[in-house]
Amino acid sequence: MRGYTRRSLLLLGGAAAAGAMVPVAATGLWGEAFDLLRRRWTALTTDPVSRAAALPPYRERLAELGGEAARLRDTMAPDRASLWPGLPYPSFTATPERLRAMARAYALPGTGLTGDPRLATAVAAGLDHYRRHVYAAGTRPEGNWWNWRIGVPKVLLDAAVLVAPHLTAEQAGGLREAVDHFVPPGRLHRYGGLSTGANRVDLCTVMLLRAILGADPERAALAASALTPVLRYVEEGDGFYRDGSFIQHTYVPYQGGYGMVALAGLAALFTVLRGTPWEIPEQLRRVVHDSVERSFAPVIHDGFCMDLAGGRGIVRRPFGDHRRGRLIAASILLLAETAPEADRARWQAMVKGWAARDTARPMLDAAESEGELGFHARLAAVVADARVPAAPEPAGHRLLPMSARAVHRAPGWCAGLSMASYRIGHYEHGNGENLRGWHTGSGMLYWWAEGHGDQYSDGFWATVDPYRLPGTTVSTKRLPDGAGPGWGDTCPPGRWVGGATDGAYAAVGQHLNGLESTMEAFKSWFFLDDAVVCLGAGITSRDGVPVETVVDNRRTGAPLTVEATWAHLEGHGGYVLPGGPAPRTLRERRTGPDGTARDYRTLWLDHGTDPREAAYVYLLLPGATEERTRARAADPGWARVLANTRHQQGVHVPSLGLTAVNFWNPGTTGLLTASAPCAVLVRELPDGTATLTVADPRCDLDELTVTWHRPVAGLADGHPLLSGATTGPALTARFGRLADRLGGSCTITLRLR
Repeated sequence: MRGYTRRSLLLLGGAAAAGAMVPVAATGLWGEAFDLLRRRWTALTTDPVSRAAALPPYRERLAELGGEAARLRDTMAPDRASLWPGLPYPSFTATPERLRAMARAYALPGTGLTGDPRLATAVAAGLDHYRRHVYAAGTRPEGNWWNWRIGVPKVLLDAAVLVAPHLTAEQAGGLREAVDHFVPPGRLHRYGGLSTGANRVDLCTVMLLRAILGADPERAALAASALTPVLRYVEEGDGFYRDGSFIQHTYVPYQGGYGMVALAGLAALFTVLRGTPWEIPEQLRRVVHDSVERSFAPVIHDGFCMDLAGGRGIVRRPFGDHRRGRLIAASILLLAETAPEADRARWQAMVKGWAARDTARPMLDAAESEGELGFHARLAAVVADARVPAAPEPAGHRLLPMSARAVHRAPGWCAGLSMASYRIGHYEHGNGENLRGWHTGSGMLYWWAEGHGDQYSDGFWATVDPYRLPGTTVSTKRLPDGAGPGWGDTCPPGRWVGGATDGAYAAVGQHLNGLESTMEAFKSWFFLDDAVVCLGAGITSRDGVPVETVVDNRRTGAPLTVEATWAHLEGHGGYVLPGGPAPRTLRERRTGPDGTARDYRTLWLDHGTDPREAAYVYLLLPGATEERTRARAADPGWARVLANTRHQQGVHVPSLGLTAVNFWNPGTTGLLTASAPCAVLVRELPDGTATLTVADPRCDLDELTVTWHRPVAGLADGHPLLSGATTGPALTARFGRLADRLGGSCTITLRLR
């Protein structure tokens, strides 16, 4: 931590001071409400920094902001083609952002320009110049629609509200007229197309800022009411799902992109609208509150947001996953300020735990260096508050079937799985980004042991071999940049994608069809306490090129030891490959387009050219020592493979009392029989009970019968979808309408004989 004394942190724990902007008096019956909205919006920028503006590091950062704002003010040189030399119009991002930075220097305390009329007048003149020459009513929008409806108006209106006392009637009216041209109220009358999910939240934010600027109650009411579709669970398309998924662009899991934007926007709107005639009712806010732990927390590990929920944005910058984690944490802390006390306590403890464990990019340092002063102040207050514990990383499994994602946590390690299905694309590319993310949905298995928080952050996407992503099974057929349709519309036909979890362990599977390839495979992962058992079967291709399964591809130069049935990567973990052959290996230093160079250690299984029914078995042991890896390899009975075919894949782990089977087709494996395709997980517990968990990954079963050929005394706890159960020498359990669970798991508890 750089320059943060305990005193400075403790001082942030009190109530935030009021914002610095002098409100513009609104007239009529709505005046008081709009004065409150203006103060609340300004407070998003000024609170809670204002209370500690004289303390480090805020004093220095605010002074820097003031100095930059003065420089921008003094270098303005408006002409028909630009507002600053070297920034030719349309300059959709840079010019509006400079104006907003100046407006923030006006609103924030301690900048040396706080409340400075000359600075505010310059912002007002700059806004009007940009409005007249670029963002003018009647202009035909060209290029990306987002710039005209969201990006530009959101920033211009933010700056305008911050300096509102210094806008002339003509300037304010001109900006309102321009916004009304590009974002008329009709844009919010229908939920669909480009107005869903995070985009709808942004459009509502634009509408509310437009309402504040003109004291317009009808637009304020529209901004609030048009949020309603976002605040409901969906079963298809964009939005929040009950299983925790968040989808945008129809096919892309996106908690770490559009979901992050939606959460930030909703947290801000809930804060600003609180106590006004347009306050969002608590019952609608509940979906967003639940999403904190249901949607966002599962994909954040030690402070960073996993790339499996980042869409095309994963390639934008090094350590982008840590930045996304900070932005989500910032929104959670803001949302906590208007949430019930129980939620607030859990969320603050959770974020404090993330901050404590993020050693690869410490949150407070990164927030300071990135100028995220509001988040820095809120986080510093939580860190300094001894009443808030740092919550540990929770153990257990979270399966998000609607987004074909799974996350597993166990003591000392965490893993994330990225798949593709008939409803989730292999990958997303668009706007020239992520053009080689082809195989991220082919069963990419991310994993982190302790101290590995930068494994996929530090130059990974710029340097990794895109044909050898860890965990994937791929045809080595060469693909063009941006293969397949853009914006995530790269869904394969496979419906059986998902699995069953009891919350501790999981059986997850993917019927994989390669991207622009004839390759087909059946892949299963069984997530356990200290291992992931990985099975593949039915691997078939007619592409005329080799097919490979990438056991791992670690960004490291660490020593690799390979024996006949096991391998160990020093400082990372172990791999057990029962039955051989030993994997092929490669040590290489790879250089990205920007000159970034990183070392890699790759292990893969070569299935040959145009394989027919090829298969594999291996165990991943994250964080294992060489001794533990060797011992596990010498104990083949630790995990028995019951089946590994295109019909069923299953394992039995005696020490855990666990049997798990992915039934690609109905049949019998071990002691389990299923009447239809499904996933089944059984655990025998030390107290004489057992749990049986089933799921319908295909989401098409009206009924399912599962038989466990083991004596069962009776049913201890059922499930609403359990339509009948027969116990005795064997258990026969009948389930109805599993399709209604949308891939979710059902667990019953049994008394054993």
